[in-house]
Amino acid sequence: MNCTYLAGPMSGLPDLNFPAFHAEAARLRRLGYGVINPAEINADPSACWAACMRADLIEMLRHCSTIALLPGWHGSRGSTLERKIAEALGMRIVMAADITEPA
Repeated sequence: MNCTYLAGPMSGLPDLNFPAFHAEAARLRRLGYGVINPAEINADPSACWAACMRADLIEMLRHCSTIALLPGWHGSRGSTLERKIAEALGMRIVMAADITEPA
């Protein structure tokens, strides 16, 4: 499967920023993209950060060739890590808002 992985800030934000993740995933899916949304993988707000990152990275590495960054990604420990891994693996890295054309 060739999917786009969403990366963005969660920790410390209201509702873990899930509304922004869900809105962006819905927008990209309407454009025909397959999307891996970490807010769907880790729906339990009490789960520990490390366990969530492990689950997210497994899905990102298993399915995706592109990582799409949400606003504020650079201030997020998890998003920064996801971006570094994507860069090291030669994945396509884009700002989510820049994806405007159908898949």
